[in-house]
Amino acid sequence: MTQNRLCGIDEAGRGPIAGDLVMAGCILHTHIAGLNDSKKLSEKKREYLYEIIIQNAEYHIVKFSAKEIDTIGISKCLACGLRDILSNLKADLYLFDGNTTFGVDGLQTMVQADAKVAEVSAASILAKVTHDRDMLTHAKTYPRYGFEKHKGYGTAWHVEMIKKYGYCEIHRRSYKIKELREPTLF
Repeated sequence: MTQNRLCGIDEAGRGPIAGDLVMAGCILHTHIAGLNDSKKLSEKKREYLYEIIIQNAEYHIVKFSAKEIDTIGISKCLACGLRDILSNLKADLYLFDGNTTFGVDGLQTMVQADAKVAEVSAASILAKVTHDRDMLTHAKTYPRYGFEKHKGYGTAWHVEMIKKYGYCEIHRRSYKIKELREPTLF
């Protein structure tokens, strides 16, 4: 009896107001202990598991810049990323964390799959570690914004730095931030 090849898919960086959207697909070759939703793991544990995953899996990582997100929208980026993963990783079943396929045929979805299915947990870790490492690099290029602390999310402090210094190249200008809107006259 042959076992079906399962490709787990997840993303990191959908919600931040700065940085790339990162998507990962992963087919595990062996059981890896300790996998879970990347958000439920410490940074140290994610980094440790990342190294084990890349040594024991086939994987494909896709990134979309803030400019691409602003140009085509987050949903189209997600759809393009899903298609890219499906064309680069050959599996019998593709499982994406969440409840929508963004119009892409050939995959299934499951809410909280990143906490329930090892391959999706692995994809979650690959995407999150890649995203966070990129944000640490951006923190060196744009030190005023503190990307190393909030990883691009719209914290109050981050928004204050945007008010003070304006947007930088990795900010998503299409994301409307209430605190940055111009006051209306009526």
